[in-house]
Amino acid sequence: MSIIGFTVPLFSLPSQPNLRKPPWIPTPQLLRKYPILRHLSSCKTVKDLTQIHAQTITTGIFSDNFVASRILSFAALSPHGSIPYARFLFYGIRKPDSFIANTLIRAYAFSPNPIAAIVFYSEILESSLVFPDVHTFPLLLKACSEIPSLRLGEAIHSQVCKLGWSGEVSVSNFLVQMYASCGLIDSAELVFDRIPECDDASWNIMIGGYLKCGVFKSARRMFEAMPNRDVVSWSVMINGYMQGSCFKEALCHFRDMMEEKIEPNESVLVNVLSACAYLGAMEQGKWIERYMERKNVRLTVRLGTALIDMYSKCGSVERALEVFYRMKEKNVLVWSAMINGLAINGQGKDALNLFSQMEVQGIKPNEVTFIGILNACSHSKLVDEGCHFFHSMTSVYGLKPNAHHYCCMVDLYGRAGMLNQAQAVIKGMLFQPNSAIWGALLNACRIHGDTELGEQVGRRLLELEPNHSGRYVLLSNIYAACGRWDRVAELRRMMRERHVSKTPGCSFIDLGDAVHEFVAGDNSHPQLEMIYAKLDEMSQELKVAGYKPDTGQVLLDMDEEEKETTLSQHSEKLAIAFGLIKTDSGTTIRITKNLRVCTDCHSATKLISKIYDREIVVRDRCRFHHFRDGSCSCMDFW
Repeated sequence: MSIIGFTVPLFSLPSQPNLRKPPWIPTPQLLRKYPILRHLSSCKTVKDLTQIHAQTITTGIFSDNFVASRILSFAALSPHGSIPYARFLFYGIRKPDSFIANTLIRAYAFSPNPIAAIVFYSEILESSLVFPDVHTFPLLLKACSEIPSLRLGEAIHSQVCKLGWSGEVSVSNFLVQMYASCGLIDSAELVFDRIPECDDASWNIMIGGYLKCGVFKSARRMFEAMPNRDVVSWSVMINGYMQGSCFKEALCHFRDMMEEKIEPNESVLVNVLSACAYLGAMEQGKWIERYMERKNVRLTVRLGTALIDMYSKCGSVERALEVFYRMKEKNVLVWSAMINGLAINGQGKDALNLFSQMEVQGIKPNEVTFIGILNACSHSKLVDEGCHFFHSMTSVYGLKPNAHHYCCMVDLYGRAGMLNQAQAVIKGMLFQPNSAIWGALLNACRIHGDTELGEQVGRRLLELEPNHSGRYVLLSNIYAACGRWDRVAELRRMMRERHVSKTPGCSFIDLGDAVHEFVAGDNSHPQLEMIYAKLDEMSQELKVAGYKPDTGQVLLDMDEEEKETTLSQHSEKLAIAFGLIKTDSGTTIRITKNLRVCTDCHSATKLISKIYDREIVVRDRCRFHHFRDGSCSCMDFW
């Protein structure tokens, strides 16, 4: 059991720093000399850029590298530009210099295809067009980190040494990043230790390297030893914890940051909102939103999307919609986040209505939007609608369905009991089904008791993912449901032989000032006696209400009384008991669980909501369950 506290003092924010101008914006001196370049400030399309380019050619000023570099910078680095057009421009420049070459290398290094930076660099070296300078190698090493490729990184490192630039701090920093990205933390440390005078970036990159390689203690030690810790340093730590799925640690670090009166930037706020979303820590997420309002933090697309996602994943669709309708700027990511939020909370028809509004607003849906739409149809048993939207992806929107969309379709048919149609979807795919698709079919077999098909699919999944404990558990559920304990025992033996451990069920409950975590059979909480006393009381009340434990959920061949005891100590029941103790009457109890809610806990929670007159919101691995007055929002369809 663990607890995260979150009590933070308020403080005044310093003023925001001035943002640097984009590199394609000409200086006042250059603008006075070449007024035509003023059009770059309002350029919004490649077509506009080609017209500006054409005018610089006809007037003869494109031969000036200061002019050519501005136009190429727009093509390479602007969100409205085009890297292929930038490459075309480069080869049209009579004598390109290293600044122009580096601009194109930068564009490639930060693109979805970073290896193109290395290819382009090789081309200009072979043609002797441009000789690299000290600014070239950090960009090339960045590309090697993104690929990642140790072989290419070491080749660049050897060139750095050959040209005598290994003493340059900026080059060394990116060498550290490259080795860490390739998993060689010892080599990264060796480079770091040889930097003559480390700057702030050196420390931050080394800390980030430790975090990327999962060496959290070393990262923390170095962070504590830093001579100057600014918002970037704190952001590196919080982002590293998030990347390593250490969500509680990210929130704790944010608390420490606020206590030291360091102003959080947008990256930090987005990350901590994501941590709140994962943990179901809505009260802490609400505190962050109030903080943003007090400090007049602008609700950008990133922050708004993070808030919508946080509230949706905490089961508060109403608050998510409030944020959504308050946002002045909404792109496809914002709409998709809200559609998905409605979908996972069982409001399928509302998700489809929002999709219609999105179309009216002229926002073109993307692949992520359709994942949300198909999930909405799956969780709300809207089979015909789901089929319509799946086919419209190609026929109306020109989008190619990927594995995620096919997985949604298998899930849609499978949940509805249409297992033949689910199999037909898999057979009709143009690529090999992945484990997620087979997993959706296996879950459908469990729901509808198809042991024969379930066994076939389960065995195939164990071949694909022999170390995935969830596959063994799901197949065991199917065997246990029909009393085939010999097969259950066989699967347990296989897990032991393959050293596969079952993921323990754990549940989180947010009580405003702290997030409490419980595991099944937990005996570590400081208020243990009080919790188990409440659990006994709940068990008695449930029996009076006619509850009968579903002992078929226990995957061990033991007597009924032992099974009932095991079921009564599931993590979500412990969290609910604690919530009943610690919250006022009528307060909504919000639980987040890392696994799918079992049938027994689902039935028990429905009755608990009626007995204690509480709304209980449970988020499991797949969706939300809003329990009110003895019923669940999923209508027992999950």
